[in-house]
Amino acid sequence: MEEGTSKSPGHCGDTEADYDVLQWDTRVDCEVRQILDRVADKWSLLVIALLEQRSLRFTELKRKIDGVSQRMLTRTLRHLERDGLIERTVYPTVPPRVDYALTPLGISLHTTIKALVVWTETHQNAIAAARNSYDRRTLETEATV
Repeated sequence: MEEGTSKSPGHCGDTEADYDVLQWDTRVDCEVRQILDRVADKWSLLVIALLEQRSLRFTELKRKIDGVSQRMLTRTLRHLERDGLIERTVYPTVPPRVDYALTPLGISLHTTIKALVVWTETHQNAIAAARNSYDRRTLETEATV
């Protein structure tokens, strides 16, 4: 079992009625928090985005994801498979061929991720302007202290 995970994930409540973000964020054993931590990490997001186009072999994924180690990609793929987001297909060839593809659950997650990327692209100039403004204010404050 991975460090930081609970043997028995807890139920954190219903997010539909009276939504409170702290209902899941404050409890270490919360299943929602664990799933969000898993699917929101940078390697998982990249794997899901790449597999949306077509199934890929491990070496293809490794080549397309700049900076990921073989160990980290292996762990990421295992976690995503365990969570039901991707499926691993082994073909009985020599050497064995293994393909990874999104499951219907993974496809539905990709739709959500894509919406976040579109939002980011739409607002990147406003975010850059806000960052510049913040940095200027911070420098001015530091200069007066």
